[in-house]
Amino acid sequence: MMKKKHAGTLVNCFFCEHFYITYEMKFPYGCRAMEFKSVRMPSVDVFENSGMDCALYVRKERRHSHHD
Repeated sequence: MMKKKHAGTLVNCFFCEHFYITYEMKFPYGCRAMEFKSVRMPSVDVFENSGMDCALYVRKERRHSHHD
């Protein structure tokens, strides 16, 4: 079995459809899929606690703006 050779998570929550900004000063970042809020990006907490990248990451679909 091959292990990943990176020291931290490679998941960027800003591109995940489950990520949201809470607007709470103490816990500004949230994950709807895992139902928690954090001071840090949720993927960092997931990686720190499990040693693996987030398995619930779903890349957001890009919305194209149409200018007429």
